[in-house]
Amino acid sequence: MSRFARCALGERRFAALVEGDEVRPLEGVSELGAETPSSLLADPPLTGEALRLEDVSLRPVVPRPGKIICVGLNYKAHVDEGVYDLPDYPALFPKFADTLLGAGEPVALPPESEAVDYEAELAFVVGRSVRRVSGDEALAAVAGYTIANDVSMRDYQYKSHQWLAGKAWARSTPLGPFLVTPDEVGDPHALDITLELNGERMQDANTRLFIFDIPTIIEYITAECPMLPGDLIFTGTPEGVGYARKPPRFLHPGDVLTSTIEGIGDLVTHLV
Repeated sequence: MSRFARCALGERRFAALVEGDEVRPLEGVSELGAETPSSLLADPPLTGEALRLEDVSLRPVVPRPGKIICVGLNYKAHVDEGVYDLPDYPALFPKFADTLLGAGEPVALPPESEAVDYEAELAFVVGRSVRRVSGDEALAAVAGYTIANDVSMRDYQYKSHQWLAGKAWARSTPLGPFLVTPDEVGDPHALDITLELNGERMQDANTRLFIFDIPTIIEYITAECPMLPGDLIFTGTPEGVGYARKPPRFLHPGDVLTSTIEGIGDLVTHLV
């Protein structure tokens, strides 16, 4: 088990195992997600072909998740920089598949919003069907981890008590570059997570600071609904977001965001 990508080469689309500077396409597998549960990733069917990583374009690691569920307010310092109390229950909200972008794809700033913000997050992909699970059984449902940037339109997010209006804009959420299996990541609750804006460090934390750890998140979600292979969960962003700064630091054309999570890699996003 290792790291995987969803790739494009011309009109061709395929899922691949990533080994160093090469990608090795999976036989008969066009995308990661529902058709690549943990059991398949543990023994991936390879075509025998090897392509240079630099020759392919990376797509969102999971392009068509059945569900995208996001956790808000999962770091105490991020709660403290906002207007909310420390939660007793995870603040959950959805996204849609058409919000997702691949690593390296630019985010086009919407003309309707004057307060576009960044949020680096650890995300994970579900690898098996589970319902009402907790503890080690919940953690075993994770197929792999990746990086997300929950680009948020703050002026729309706070128009109502529901955050969806600021969180679900089409082609606003970079995801990637790779899906990294749990054995390679190690302890998901001990990962450094940072975000730089034009080379300036804006977010700097560690996942050990989660309010709700990953088994707890899965326990709460699977009490409400089953989680299926390919479902995508965002675990929340740490402190340092732009809207909480004085003065606020919102995004502009030409900005470059680099979201980094230890053991997974860098997700670089250009704003246009």
